[in-house]
Amino acid sequence: MGAVTLRVADLDAMIRYYRDGVTLQLLSHDGPVAVLGRGATPIVILEHAPELKHASPRSAGLFHTAILFDSREALATAIYSVASKYPGTFTGSADHLVSEAFYFTDPEGNGVELYFDRDRSTWSWTHGRIEMATIFLDPNTYLREHLGQAGADAAASGLGLGDAVVGHVHLSVGDIDSAREFYVHRLGFETTADGWPGALFVSAGGYHHHIGLNTWAGVGAPPPPPGAIGLRHFAVRLPTAEAVADVLQRVGAAGIPVEAIEGGHLVRDPSGNAVKLGS
Repeated sequence: MGAVTLRVADLDAMIRYYRDGVTLQLLSHDGPVAVLGRGATPIVILEHAPELKHASPRSAGLFHTAILFDSREALATAIYSVASKYPGTFTGSADHLVSEAFYFTDPEGNGVELYFDRDRSTWSWTHGRIEMATIFLDPNTYLREHLGQAGADAAASGLGLGDAVVGHVHLSVGDIDSAREFYVHRLGFETTADGWPGALFVSAGGYHHHIGLNTWAGVGAPPPPPGAIGLRHFAVRLPTAEAVADVLQRVGAAGIPVEAIEGGHLVRDPSGNAVKLGS
């Protein structure tokens, strides 16, 4: 997975949230565009669009951007930082068996998941489906167990520990069957979990999920209006240019429009969510 690009109304406030709260680094800030991530890896790209309006909460769009940390200490540092500086943005936490996850909402209503993956050797698969659950995970206990002094000091100064990447993206869609047709049969992801009511999880390479899809905003949820604040697109990186060409051929054969943009090609799922394909 590559970076998630968001259109935002208040660029300065959103930079502060992801930099000072989530502990991402401001990698570049060129006029109306800010790139935040870790090291050389972009995670969130913010595009200033103050003239735009929010979409209805009942429309399709971004459910959350999930940022994967490389250690429990790094995750605990980010949790402590957000909880200390933006306490009203915490929305919940869960042990998903494959991962330990904490959920927030940024100042413009975009969902954010901060998580750590358990070792793959502990994951359980049955007939090609991953076993996941939603078990209460106490955030205070988690911090007591995993937040060291180095993490507390880093969080207090707006810094983070370790590496982080976009682990997965979770989307609101209007229909699961058409989403499956797009993400599995056209883009080439594999179904990893489809037993949850109104939800589908897909991945590549045996991961638990790179993309989550749900109809919890309502079956038939309409696409967000053109140019709404929120998700502009999220990036999927394929291993080679040939792999990109194969995907584009399948997409084109289905009559799905393809738009050439800087760094890749843009396609939209049946609910209007935009995917940037590149290598």
